[in-house]
Amino acid sequence: MEASNHSNVRRVLVIEGLVNFFLLLAKLFVGWSMNSLVIMADAAHSLADLANNVIAWVVMKLAMHPPDESHPYGHRKFEILAVFALATLLSVVGLELVLSSFRRSDQSDVLSSDVTLVMMIAVLCINLITAIWQRRKSRQYESKILEADADHTFADVLTTIGVIAGWQLAAHGFPWLDSVATLIVAGIIFWMSFGLYKKTLPILVDEVALSAEEVRDVVANLGGVESVSKVRSRWIGDHVSLDLVVAVDSKMATEDAHQIADNVEKSLYDRFGVADTTVHIEPHK
Repeated sequence: MEASNHSNVRRVLVIEGLVNFFLLLAKLFVGWSMNSLVIMADAAHSLADLANNVIAWVVMKLAMHPPDESHPYGHRKFEILAVFALATLLSVVGLELVLSSFRRSDQSDVLSSDVTLVMMIAVLCINLITAIWQRRKSRQYESKILEADADHTFADVLTTIGVIAGWQLAAHGFPWLDSVATLIVAGIIFWMSFGLYKKTLPILVDEVALSAEEVRDVVANLGGVESVSKVRSRWIGDHVSLDLVVAVDSKMATEDAHQIADNVEKSLYDRFGVADTTVHIEPHK
């Protein structure tokens, strides 16, 4: 069932990627033909969205591979590394937009036409329909990736509204607003990249995933456990990996000590949902 869901999620990502590709072409055409920097900025945003779709598709396929000799903890961190790379790409795009807005010298030449305006409104409507469709699919497949992507697409809808407004104002007597709107789009892109960094960096640097004190409280109350030490936890993708040392009576039979280890794993799974727990049994001194 899980494999089927992942296949369906990847299919959704392919469809969204094709949508983003055609939206990118439409924005590039309007931005270039109307000499609007803010629409070119929105096209850069769509390029980042398309890159995100490609990365998400590839990484979801890779992350589902089982552990092997080279990756004994599995491949789930590839997904986090890919998101980090996307955040870096977004930061570069945002920086280039800021520099372009200050370098621009032909703001008075921003143009508009009925055809290009209709194209941008169509882009807006397609983005809105895509966001609604993604939201439904995220619930159907219980996919956090699609849920986050749906939020991202809805944010694109709001961004496009601002882009159209800035472009139209620039073309009707307020040319400096094209650069101002570009800076606003760049700010949105920077905010998105900051959010991605905030999610990925703690995982990449093995920040603590669970409170060691809470883990000790759960384990110390189990029968046969004399003490708990060296509690360590970290994130492997969106799953927690936990290891700890449990001291038991030095005269305890190996079979009984093994049963205590099983009880520890079950208790931690029931309390925190941790499925990857390594329990080191040592004699109590």
